[in-house]
Amino acid sequence: MQTNLLTTKQAAAHLNVSAAFLERDRWAGAKVPFVRVGARSIRYRMTDLNQYIESRSFISTSEYTSKPTLQG
Repeated sequence: MQTNLLTTKQAAAHLNVSAAFLERDRWAGAKVPFVRVGARSIRYRMTDLNQYIESRSFISTSEYTSKPTLQG
């Protein structure tokens, strides 16, 4: 099974965001999943990027809330 790994710049282009957005996301807790290859290389799977897009899809602005949801 071959997995296409994208650089930060390529992933940013796919998401139509800046590379700095993805860098900040990694520092803040990584809502966009990434793969660390070696000590310094960061890559993104296309499937993870597409799942992230789907998870951020809404029908209405009233659906989105910044309030934490209650667990349990």
